[in-house]
This record gives sequence, C-alpha cells and structure tokens, in this order.
Amino acid sequence: MELEAIPGVGAKTAASLAELEDPERALREGDVAALASAPGVTPGRAARIARAAIRATHDDPGGFLGTDRAREIYREVCALLQARAVTDYAASRLETFYPSARRSRIEEAREMASDALEREPTEAVLAALSDVEPVTEPGDVRVRERCLATTDAERYSAAREAFRELSVEVVEDARGLAELARGYATVVALDEKFAGVDVEGDVRVRPDAFDEPVEIVPERPLAFFSRNRDRLRAAVAVHRQSDLDAPCDLDALASGLDRLDADGAVAGDDELDRLEDALDDLDDAVAAAEDLASARLKDAIAEQDVTIEGSDLLSLVERGAGADSLLSRELADEYDDAVTAAREHLVETLNLDDAEGEVAARAFPDEPTFPVSHEADVVARLREDLQSAMDRRAGERKRELANDLADMREDAETLVRRALELDVELAIARFAADYDCTMADFLWDDEEQAANARGADAAPDVAITGGRSPLLDEPPERIDPVDYEIAGVRLLSGVNSGGKTSTLDLVAAVVVLAHMGLPVPADSVSLRRFDGVHYHAKTQGTLDAGAFESTVRGFADLATGADGGLVLVDELESITEPGASAKIIAGILEALAERDATGVFVSHLADEIRETAGYDVPVDGIEATGLVDGELQVERSPVPEHLARSTPELIVEKLADEAADGAREPDANADSGGGTSDASGTTGASADGGADATDFYERLLAKFE
Repeated sequence: MELEAIPGVGAKTAASLAELEDPERALREGDVAALASAPGVTPGRAARIARAAIRATHDDPGGFLGTDRAREIYREVCALLQARAVTDYAASRLETFYPSARRSRIEEAREMASDALEREPTEAVLAALSDVEPVTEPGDVRVRERCLATTDAERYSAAREAFRELSVEVVEDARGLAELARGYATVVALDEKFAGVDVEGDVRVRPDAFDEPVEIVPERPLAFFSRNRDRLRAAVAVHRQSDLDAPCDLDALASGLDRLDADGAVAGDDELDRLEDALDDLDDAVAAAEDLASARLKDAIAEQDVTIEGSDLLSLVERGAGADSLLSRELADEYDDAVTAAREHLVETLNLDDAEGEVAARAFPDEPTFPVSHEADVVARLREDLQSAMDRRAGERKRELANDLADMREDAETLVRRALELDVELAIARFAADYDCTMADFLWDDEEQAANARGADAAPDVAITGGRSPLLDEPPERIDPVDYEIAGVRLLSGVNSGGKTSTLDLVAAVVVLAHMGLPVPADSVSLRRFDGVHYHAKTQGTLDAGAFESTVRGFADLATGADGGLVLVDELESITEPGASAKIIAGILEALAERDATGVFVSHLADEIRETAGYDVPVDGIEATGLVDGELQVERSPVPEHLARSTPELIVEKLADEAADGAREPDANADSGGGTSDASGTTGASADGGADATDFYERLLAKFE
C-alpha cells in the first residue's frame, strides 16, 4: 500500500509510518497500537489513519454521516462500545469501525462481529485483560562490558552497523587484543587469524558473529522480553483463560519470562546470585574478618604474661624491630589462630568456592601485625575474579535464555495482539449482550431490485422488530421494545413525549450500527443498503432569515442529490411559522418521494402537510392510550397508516369524560331547588352546570375530528 495514497497521510506522516517494522500489516489489520508507535503519531491520529486506510482499501469515499446529528449518533454508539472495552487499545481500535456504504467493508466488519458474538466475556478473561498493553520497543541497548575487535577496516564498519549495542575496536595484533581484554570482561575477535592465540582474559574468536547475533549480543532479544515482561505474562493469562489459539508454547514462554529480571538480567540462577552477593558483601565481609581477627588477638595479648629479658630487648632494639617481632616470637600461635578465623569467616560469609577461597586466604598475611589488616591488592584480585566469574556466568546464562526466547519474539508479539483484539471482540459481545443485539439482515442492491419487482409485496427499506434504543438514558432492561417498518418517505405523528424522537434515534442507531457491520439492538432487523444517513434534529426556536435560508438550501441539496440515503427529520416545522412549515415540508416530501428515497419526518402538522402535498403521504402514529394520574400511557411502536391523536386531544377527551361522569352522579346534598351551599354561602355546580361543561368539552373534542 502506498502510504501517501491514504487520505490524510502526507509525506511527513508517511515517513514516520515507514519506520515501522511492517506498516502494511498494521494498516491492513487496523493495528492502532503499532501505528501509534510511529514517531509523532498519537493514538487518536493512529485510529484516523487506520480508518482512512480501510476506506482506501474498499474505495470508500466516506461521508456516510451527512449531518451533525448523524455524527452525534455515531459518536454515542461508539462510546457505548468503548465503555465496554478493558484496554485503551480496544477503545482506540473500535474507532476504526465506521458506517460505510461499501458492501465489501460492511461484510468484512460483519465477519469479525459475528465471530465476536461467539465469545464469552468471563470475569477471569476480563481481569486478565486489565494488565495487557501493546508491546513496546526497549529503546537503545548498550553493553559496556563486552567489545568486538578486528584488524580489518571493512569488517569494522560492518560490525558497527550490525552490532550497535557494542563497542567495536580496531587492533593490529594479539598484543592489541590482550590490551582490550584488560579493559573488557569479554572480547569477541571477528578475525579467524586469532584462532588459537593465547591471550589472558575472556577472549572469544567468532568469525561467524554476523550469522549468530544472539550469541554475540544476547541482550538484544532479552531487552525486548524484559521490557514487555508484564504485558507478555498478562497475554499468556488471557490465552489460558480464553479459547484463543496460542501462537507459541505458553509454558515455555512463561518459563523464559520467569528467568528474566525487569532490567534484562537473568534471574533464578543460584550460582549467579552467589557471585553477585559475594561482590556486594565483599568490603563488609573483609572489614568484619579484620575486626574478628584483631579482637581475638587482643584477647590473647591481654591474657598472655610476656617476660622480656634485658639482653633480648637490647637485641630487638639494635635490630630496629618493633612489636610485630615481639608478636611473632611470643604470640605466633595465637596470631595464626586469629588469622585462620578471619579467613574462615570471609570464605563462609561470602560463600566462596575452593579457588576463590585460596585467593581469599591470602587477604590476611602470615606475618603478625596488630591490629590485623588485609592485603588490599589481594582483595582487589578477589574482586576482579568474582566480577569476571559473574560476567562469564551471566553471559552464558544470557546466551542460553536469549537462544530460548529469540525465536519466540514474533509469536510473543502475536500473542499480545490477539489478546488485545480479543478485548475488541469482547467489547462488541458485551454491548450485544446488554442490548440483546442481533446481526442485521441486509437486502443488498440486487436482492432489493428483485424484491421490489414483486410490487405490493416489496420489502420495506427498514424493518425493526423489538428494537431497544441504546441512546436512551435508561438501563437496557427498562427500555420498551419498538417495532417499526419504513418504506419510502413517511410522516410520524404522536403525542408530545410519546417517543417520536427516540424512535428516530433508534432507527438512526440501528442503520449506523448495521452499516458499521456491528450487531444491532433489536430482536431482528432487515434493511437495504443506504448511501448515507441525513438526520436533522429538532431546531430550538424559530430561525432567523439567514439560518432559515441555509436550512432550505440544505434540503434542496438533499432532495436533488441524496439517492440511496436515509433521511430522518425531527419537527422541521419549528424553523418558521406553522402554515409555511407545512408547505415547505410537503414540498420536500414530494421531491424525496419522486426519487424513491427513504425517510421519516416527525411532525405535529400531519393533516396540514397531507392537504398541501401533491400525493398521498403515508402517516404512522405513536398512539397514546390515555392519561393515568397525569402521565401519558403510550404504545411505543408506531402504528402504520395511522394519524396519532395529540396530547391536547387526549386532555380534552379526559375532561369531557370526567364532566360526563359528574353530570350522571347527583349531589347527595342537593334538594329539589337545585344547587348546594357551603359554609360561606357559595353556590356549587349543579347537574345542569355539569351538562353544560360536557357540551363544551365535546364541542372542543369535535374539532379534532
């Protein structure tokens, strides 16, 4: 895929994406995490790039959401899906699903969504997902205790390029190699001519270094696994708790991760731990051994009764001898015991092996001194020996572990990707479960033509059974299901607060989700493929002349160029005076009907519109069954070909019924003279007055017929 061919991707962004290991795969699979790892690309930008790449793949021009309200519907349903994602990756990845008019894209997304509905979002899986994040590159790895050496300038350049983690040095001969060995724990000679050369230190001749990079720089693969250790462990847990197919041996990967520290060092090796502890404790152990020996010798001196004859003292003075000579002569055995105790303490404290113990024994001299002090050069040698042994051991274990893990890197990345993609599927599955969703049945263009050829039996453009609007601010279980069929352009009537707008929202949400390829909140849905959704929300208040003109221009464009789109309009009459509104709406309906468009116009002016329109406009009604304690009782599913009664009509009908009931019930206190009086002398309503009220209400009610 040509990166700059993707809409919205310029030369700078294309250059950033080109730095990815496999940008084509990331774009093809909508891998927003990989795209967001490109320099300067944010997660939001990555989602937009992935969406644009998908559009380019399907030759999708976009623009399906034709109005602000349509875009709001998309954002709201997308937010509901994202709220059910566990990982940030899944939330971003869900933004790559968008409503499309292209059959190929819809079917591609439907295939994934159908698979998602088979998933079981258990608590164990969701808990494991909470620790999964996209893998990241470890950054620059620098190894300072090892270097490469060569006599060849060309090989030097190649080594610097191939092994950026190591220093590369040019040497002339074995002497130069030996000098390097004194400054590095390990020297890797790249020239075969050094084979068999005896050089002190850890010098390895590896002319095959370029073919075995893991052997030379095991830190390279280990850095990736240590940097992503927790992410990989979480992905392993997700695979174990779910039915995902693992791309590698999970036990082998988990075992390798257990042998690795967060800083890339090898963990769980007793010998390596011993050497590290010995190095860390060396200075303290030497000091403690000195104190032990000095204390023992001091006690021995305090208890010793030493007598020095004059001639002996004179001889010692003449020879320039001091107390050490006296100790050597009089307390030789006690000094030996004290030094032996110091040596044993040092060996035991540091847990030294036999060879190391021999070096440690020389840390305390055989010649008596007081206080007892260590030989600094011997302790320095012991430190060097321990450090070299630790470096060699660490190198061996790193190479072993790196060889075990290096071939698993690609599978490990796939393991994490699959876990993250599972979260995407589970978010879809959880949304579908919450709203009892199903996959919509599309009537594709060729099938639609065949169905419409049947005339009266033509399939509706949209047929929703048991629809539950996810946009209502209600728990899913409290949402009343709605059945509604839409064929052509029609009016939707009904009482205030009866559910007309929420019905439009339901239709919009169903059509948008279906064209995203995702499950829809209904028992069943069938629909034709639309080229776009144009949802015009209710205008708040009458528009001024300029805004009114702009609105009419918009409908002109819609009526003359919106073939194949779904038009939803909520109370367009609010834009101007009711009489003019009815005429404008009638004209829009006529233009849309002539183009065989699909649309629903919510209006309280159904009668006026039908009288003005040049054709028989179908009217559906959301019928209120009555008023109970001041609350409307509504049948939420629109009744086809039915003009619903208005709220004022229901109220007048209620008043008429109450007045009629009052007229039929004579007052218990009434006498033959007519009215009754209360304590204040006020005359109450008579039966005749009740009859007059009934006549009044019935006269008003007749106006609605």
